[in-house]
Amino acid sequence: TDDWDRRLVMTMLARFMTPDILDNEYELAPGDLYKSPAPGVKSEYLQVIQSMPHNPHPSMFGLHENADIACAQNETNEMCETLLSLQAKVSGGAGKSRDDILAETAKGILDQSFKPFELDEVMKKYPLVYSESMNTVLTQECKRFNGLIVLLNRSLQDLMKALKGLVVMSEELDTMATALFNNQVPAMWAKKAYPNLKPLAAWVVDLQARISFLKDWIANGTPPAFWISGFFFPQAFLTGTMQNYARKHVISIDTISWDYEVQETDPLSITEKPEDGCYIHGLFLEGARWNYDTHTLDESKPKTLFESFPVIWLKPAPDRPKPTAGIYICPVYKTLTRAGVLSTTGHSTNFVLYVELPSSEPCSGIYSQYVETFSAHWIKRSVALFCALNY
Repeated sequence: TDDWDRRLVMTMLARFMTPDILDNEYELAPGDLYKSPAPGVKSEYLQVIQSMPHNPHPSMFGLHENADIACAQNETNEMCETLLSLQAKVSGGAGKSRDDILAETAKGILDQSFKPFELDEVMKKYPLVYSESMNTVLTQECKRFNGLIVLLNRSLQDLMKALKGLVVMSEELDTMATALFNNQVPAMWAKKAYPNLKPLAAWVVDLQARISFLKDWIANGTPPAFWISGFFFPQAFLTGTMQNYARKHVISIDTISWDYEVQETDPLSITEKPEDGCYIHGLFLEGARWNYDTHTLDESKPKTLFESFPVIWLKPAPDRPKPTAGIYICPVYKTLTRAGVLSTTGHSTNFVLYVELPSSEPCSGIYSQYVETFSAHWIKRSVALFCALNY
């Protein structure tokens, strides 16, 4: 398993794998109902277990009460997806036919006028130079988006022809049509696109925003603050930022790591990029919130599952010692799935990086195999940052 799984397992076991569990007053979870049972026989242990609530409060697992809402939402979404999969493809009545709805949906997306980037013009304006890795990052991003845009336009045009009977409705087009009808992103697009869990309508709006981000970059130059959620492959952007620092100061990139500073300011108000590193924004925090008074992580507000996170200044630092207290190592993911696979580049398809966030809870930046020197509280809260939500 990886380091994140190991950290979670060690955190969950730390409450039970302890000599304190032999004390009859030891709490296995918050509350008098979960105290360590007195020594006895098997039947007595079973009786204690059966007396516990069948629907325990999320705090039993260290989660916030909002976890109940998130669980209910996930179950509802799963049920709705199942119902959609059982929906008939042919409908009666005086309403619009399935083909009419598909034609309108396809035309609506085509009317967005997603056009590929002119790579020759981009490379001419932002040539490959040793001192600026962001030019390479921009070109690579444009290439990736071009592949998606070309596929999107071609498949929609083929579907429009198939609906008119001009070409054969292949199995691939039929699967795509079913997805469009159900307001889902077609599998052929998702395979070519960046990881995303949004429904089709929100996905199209998000794609338009990502393309606009790159167009603004091309037209106006390198932005002072980067919308990290808009990148197709954010890991390349982070590597490029480190390369710029290493080449500027003529040091080995292997000795550089990130330092982190939360900037409590509106990203639109940032007009100049930092001397070293970069400003990033567009992240969402789950499991906690940012307290602008104490400048640390704090408990989530009731019924607020996600909060927009402030701008973060990623500062490259050579031979940086790890902090020994006062921070929570927070993972950053592209989507809410919190899982991914290693790609051919050696990077995860979902995990982006970790950031160190100030915390008032007892915690440390150094992980030890047998000593709980990490932030058990926020780990149990499942605190993480995300580039995009599912709506």
